[in-house]
Amino acid sequence: MTVKKKKSKKISKKLLHKYRLVILNEATFEERLSFKLNRLNVFVLVTLSSILLVVFTILLIAFTSLREYIPGYSSTALKKKAIELNFKTDSLQKVITLNEQYYASIKKVLEGDVKTVVFNRDSIINAASIETADINLKPSPEDSLLRERVEKEDKYNLFESAISKTNFILFPPVIGTISEAYNPEIKHYAVDIVVAKNTPIKATADGTIIFSEWTAETGYVVIIEHSHGLISVYKHNASLTKSQGDLVKAGEVIATSGNTGDFTTGPHLHFELWSDGYSVNPTNFIDFK
Repeated sequence: MTVKKKKSKKISKKLLHKYRLVILNEATFEERLSFKLNRLNVFVLVTLSSILLVVFTILLIAFTSLREYIPGYSSTALKKKAIELNFKTDSLQKVITLNEQYYASIKKVLEGDVKTVVFNRDSIINAASIETADINLKPSPEDSLLRERVEKEDKYNLFESAISKTNFILFPPVIGTISEAYNPEIKHYAVDIVVAKNTPIKATADGTIIFSEWTAETGYVVIIEHSHGLISVYKHNASLTKSQGDLVKAGEVIATSGNTGDFTTGPHLHFELWSDGYSVNPTNFIDFK
């Protein structure tokens, strides 16, 4: 035991024995720096320095491009090129496979090695045909009642003339006495209704204002385009309440009656009705009284 203690004391004494490191000026032997050291301090210092150097080297290699210069490490650009080449190779392989199949099929055609498939035309026709005898073409009682109802409605339909397809009711623009009736022989394609000045003029049906301006001959004029090719015209108005492009509903006020324009003899409404470019008699569809 005493021998071991003596050895441990000697080791600790050697480790803790103090030394002085002195840096002198060679010419004058003047002391510049001096350090107090022992073996233990030198060992700890060298160990820590080695560990820090190793850690710094690892970080430098892992997070910088310097690793590309170390044997065994591949560059990022080289990896990208390798991936792109891999994709291109795969695509080219698919194209080559398709071309080989195409050339093989052409080779079979040129060599006459083509197998024909024989279809039984009669069997296909028989499978696609429908036996009309199995179909009941007689109308059901409900269908017969519906047909009869529709025929009765069409029988009493007032719109059987040029505007039969409009399928809506025309409202009178004004209520008054007709001073001049519809007469296409003298080119009077309208009815003139006598009304008091500033009487509201209403739209005869839903539609869009396609004209709302002043004219020298007929004063303030409004023209409305309705559905199914129907057009209504209102002339000699005192003022207009709607502009071109406005949407109007049936019965909505569009102007006030007046006596404007050269071709007028008193306050009245000049009302025209056109269907698909042909004039029609408004009194056949509208009651102005």
